[in-house]
Amino acid sequence: MKFTLPRVLAGVLMLLAGSICRADLPMLILNNTNESPFTTTNSQGFLDAVAGEAFRRAGVKLRLVKLPAERGLINANAGTEDGDLTRIAGLEAHYPNLIRVPEKLIEYEFLAFSKNPTLATSLDVLRARPVGIIRGWKIYEKMLAGAPAVVSSDDSAQMFRQLQLDRIDVALYERWLGLSLLRKQDIQGIYPLEPAIAKRDMYIYLHKRHAALVPKIAEALRAIKAEGLYAKLYKEKVLSLAVTASK
Repeated sequence: MKFTLPRVLAGVLMLLAGSICRADLPMLILNNTNESPFTTTNSQGFLDAVAGEAFRRAGVKLRLVKLPAERGLINANAGTEDGDLTRIAGLEAHYPNLIRVPEKLIEYEFLAFSKNPTLATSLDVLRARPVGIIRGWKIYEKMLAGAPAVVSSDDSAQMFRQLQLDRIDVALYERWLGLSLLRKQDIQGIYPLEPAIAKRDMYIYLHKRHAALVPKIAEALRAIKAEGLYAKLYKEKVLSLAVTASK
């Protein structure tokens, strides 16, 4: 799909203009398990920009908090926080107080990382090895249910530390999050394994008390994509990692 320059510029101008009026908007607090390049401590990540703009267009301000993945889901379902930023489809069946915003926020590439660059990524191979996951990442918990040597960590830094110390053979994470972590911490000798184990669309979930906002945020996300702003930000903030990784 091609985007004209005026449409992209219009989206950028709306994003900048939003910072002027954002202070007057009511605030929603969502749990966020992402790291760079999707979200950053100074709110300069890809999803900081996209989700923040979508919420602004829906008439609310977004604030992200960091909780362990499992605790974040429990809190969002209980209404302690207002929702969760990025989760796979279908969680509403297990967390009935959460409503999924039906427009995709991002696609995750679920990827294995290992010191052995030739290790096969088939599920049978991975299940037979000591493997690390982040507690609360439901896709991996389901894939590895019953596997004999699964080590659960609270966050990515802890999981990759286990890999560095040879306590696990494989760390299961997301492609861009993993590449960013390796670069940020200057970790050598750990490699992304191809192909990806799975690709899944990821969605925003809101507590049911915010049901009226769900269609507004979905429509805002569709508009951001149609304007070309989504693709522009993704190229700048995410795909730039592919260039770095290839050097």
